[in-house]
Amino acid sequence: MTRVLHGYFRSSAAYRVRIALNLKGLDYDQVSVHLRKGEQRAAAFLALNPQGMVPALADGDAMLTQSPAILEYLDEAYPETPRLLPDGAVDRARVRALAAAVACDIHPLNNLRVLKYIQGPLGCTQDAMIAWYNHWIVEGFAALEAMLAGDPRTGRFCHGDSPGLADICLVPQVFNSARHALDLAPYPTIRRIAEACDELAAFQAAHPSRQPDSE
Repeated sequence: MTRVLHGYFRSSAAYRVRIALNLKGLDYDQVSVHLRKGEQRAAAFLALNPQGMVPALADGDAMLTQSPAILEYLDEAYPETPRLLPDGAVDRARVRALAAAVACDIHPLNNLRVLKYIQGPLGCTQDAMIAWYNHWIVEGFAALEAMLAGDPRTGRFCHGDSPGLADICLVPQVFNSARHALDLAPYPTIRRIAEACDELAAFQAAHPSRQPDSE
């Protein structure tokens, strides 16, 4: 089966999917969609994803979009590979909530198209944009740190001692935080988990600096 990931090396959402594919040991080719050059608005890409957003994953005849949906698809389509969600409805809900705290509450407010809009039409300065960016990470990470540190189900990773859906969402956001010089000292559990993930080959291979379109 031919598997192709359309993404951008610095896209958090594409980063998540790369990690998941690597954790599951699934081979894939990559096609770069350069977001800063506007390639996501090209007719050829809009034919694949009318939203004009990355990632888009072609898995055989299926074209999949939206990273949370892609991650759950991979877990359902390839159950024989390491699972991204734990057993049990309550534990699965916890992991989904941890993942959503990043993917639904932090990341959308820091997305490139949002940042371009507040700097362009809204006229914010670079300093104001960085303040906006870090404000929402601080808000989200403060809550996420409490969710992780206060729950005995947190282990080496967000849930137990195997990486899963929540870790896949967390690591790209930690990477973005470092890019904007956010102090992670107030979030020791987040920092510890991210460091544990960084020791794994699947996360290392997915890192933006190791992608063929990295600048």
